[in-house]
Amino acid sequence: MQLAPSLHRIGNDIVAAYLIDTEDGVTIIDAGLAGHWRELETELAALGRGLGDVRGLVLTHGDSDHIGFAERLRREQGVPVYVHEADAARARGEYKPKAQWGRMRLRGVTSFFWYAARKGGLRTTYLREVTTIADGDVLDLPGAPRIIGLPGHSAGSVAIHVPSVGALFVGDALTTRHVLTGTLGPQPAPFTDEPAQAIDSLTHLEGLGATWVLPGHGAPWRGGSDEVVRQVRAAASAGSAHTS
Repeated sequence: MQLAPSLHRIGNDIVAAYLIDTEDGVTIIDAGLAGHWRELETELAALGRGLGDVRGLVLTHGDSDHIGFAERLRREQGVPVYVHEADAARARGEYKPKAQWGRMRLRGVTSFFWYAARKGGLRTTYLREVTTIADGDVLDLPGAPRIIGLPGHSAGSVAIHVPSVGALFVGDALTTRHVLTGTLGPQPAPFTDEPAQAIDSLTHLEGLGATWVLPGHGAPWRGGSDEVVRQVRAAASAGSAHTS
């Protein structure tokens, strides 16, 4: 699915991954679920590309619903997979966080797990090898993605800023569709290790001027990065008021 010139999405509003297509090749942001492999091949073919045109895969963090086809791409195509050094063990399956479920609604939970099951998300293939990255790195990949550290959802959560396409990929630093409730709109993401730290980290997204904010779960946001941060903070404050 094309969002804008050089900017594409696979998956849907429940789980998504993204492609940046330039003259130098393709960069993939996150790897969704294992079953998104076929969608990846289809989207590349629609661009006149193939798996051999993929230069790198950058993970926003190491959770299972973001690393889906990453190891297959690395093993079969030799594509390097980049992840923040603080989430490397998570992506390799050496560290598994305790899930903090929080609030749920039956319809939201059912939709998420039904879709995950259809896309092979009930079994995780962890990475055997990763290339570690750090806050501030600009990667030598199509689009020149810049890494912005956003600890909170996980210790190594990052945003990936690609100014050439006006896009900011945020993983689970925020969401526009809560996978456990189905609630729509900018808000904190569930399954977050350190919720207060995740909100504090949003400061690093201010002033970037990105048009597109692209989460791992939920509809693409086209209202600007500053506005989405404002709305997530407001939602977090409202949620704290309701639980206090």
